[in-house]
Amino acid sequence: MSARFRRYSPYFQAPKKRRFTMSQDPSNKPSSSSVSRYPHAKAPLRRQIHAPSRPNLIYAKAKKPNSDCCDNGKLFTREYDHAKRTALDACRFLNRDKETINLEEEEAVSQDSVIEVIDCDDDDDEEEEEKDIQTPSSSSSNVNNFGGVGDTSTMLDSLSLGREEETTAEDASSLQAYKKLMQSAERRNSKLEALLFEVLFHEKRLSQLRNPRPKHVKKPIKVPHEPFIPLTEEEEAEVNRAFSGRNRRKVLVSHESSNIDITGEVLQCLTPSAWLNDEVINLYLELLKERETREPKNYLKCHFFNTFFYKKLLSDSGYNYKAVRRWTTQRKLGYALIDCDMIFVPIHRGVHWTLAVINNRDRKFLYLDSLNGVDSKILNALAKYLGDEAKEKSGKDIDVSSWEMEFLKGIPQQKNGYDCGMFMLKYIDFFSRGLGLCFSQEHMPYFRQRTAKEILKLRAE
Repeated sequence: MSARFRRYSPYFQAPKKRRFTMSQDPSNKPSSSSVSRYPHAKAPLRRQIHAPSRPNLIYAKAKKPNSDCCDNGKLFTREYDHAKRTALDACRFLNRDKETINLEEEEAVSQDSVIEVIDCDDDDDEEEEEKDIQTPSSSSSNVNNFGGVGDTSTMLDSLSLGREEETTAEDASSLQAYKKLMQSAERRNSKLEALLFEVLFHEKRLSQLRNPRPKHVKKPIKVPHEPFIPLTEEEEAEVNRAFSGRNRRKVLVSHESSNIDITGEVLQCLTPSAWLNDEVINLYLELLKERETREPKNYLKCHFFNTFFYKKLLSDSGYNYKAVRRWTTQRKLGYALIDCDMIFVPIHRGVHWTLAVINNRDRKFLYLDSLNGVDSKILNALAKYLGDEAKEKSGKDIDVSSWEMEFLKGIPQQKNGYDCGMFMLKYIDFFSRGLGLCFSQEHMPYFRQRTAKEILKLRAE
């Protein structure tokens, strides 16, 4: 306002003026700012506004006075009425929330809150007038709803930024919770899988226990008739007479080729519960050889060493091939040892009989024990012997290192302490026939009588 206008204006008042301020909540007062000045301000009072609010209210600016209006008093009156209407309109369109208007006295008056009266002669102050006419809430941070478009966009940007920050924080917390949930679910899944496996395992075991186990049905073994031909009554009577005490010193039979005589006392080793002796075993092996010579088509080509061979080959001084070198000459045997399918070697181990076999046909060394024993020393000695024999008699080098050494399991076993010799003879008998070992302990009494009958007749069947 120019000095000239102030000096001639009759309505000019003292600098100290009353003004009213707006606050949405008495407990949370916004920064106080003046809305408008007018001369007749009443005492401070508080009222509630029930009118709807306009967020983007732009107040109309004061019209520029006409050039013909030179009366200072009329110009001031129009400006005063316009400012008054503007202030009342601002109060009418506040927010629907409960708001109060406080009229307070303040000594310090802010330039932003005071509406200056514009000099009609100054055109450059028109833009400043438009800014000053607006309510003080445009500059207040709590009443931004009455600002311009620029203020509203700034407010929306700040709100959206705040929401983004809140959304980001919520997303982070929800992601962390989801991760924890997934971890707990994985732990539970592993436990559930372990429990499920245990349940299935126990259910399977329970079903197996409830269902009776199928009985193991042994496949019927085709037992040949020849090894089990029963004795006639006459043959049984002859054997019983040979076992009697009256024939103990009587020579019952003599085998000329082997120079073996069998007395009644020697033959009694074939009675039940007796141990077999060397004379009976060696004579029976001679009969088996004669059986093969007599019927070569029905039996394998075999050689049968007697019970003294291994004792000579492996004496107390160790392995000695020279001690048995002449046992297998071409003149004595009429054939080469390496041409045989099987070579049988009886082994006497103090009180127990076992059998070693050189299987040239299958290139194996076998060991059979009716008590399921094992002795690799015996097979190693026989392997060395076979190499020396082939080189000595046939001039051939046989690589026996590639031959297998088997200690047969699952073969017929003795159930007492005296049938080992009889088991050994039946191993030889069945192998020479090319048969499996299809006999057992219960056949031993029959085999004892049959062996005695064949010795008495000097003919193995």
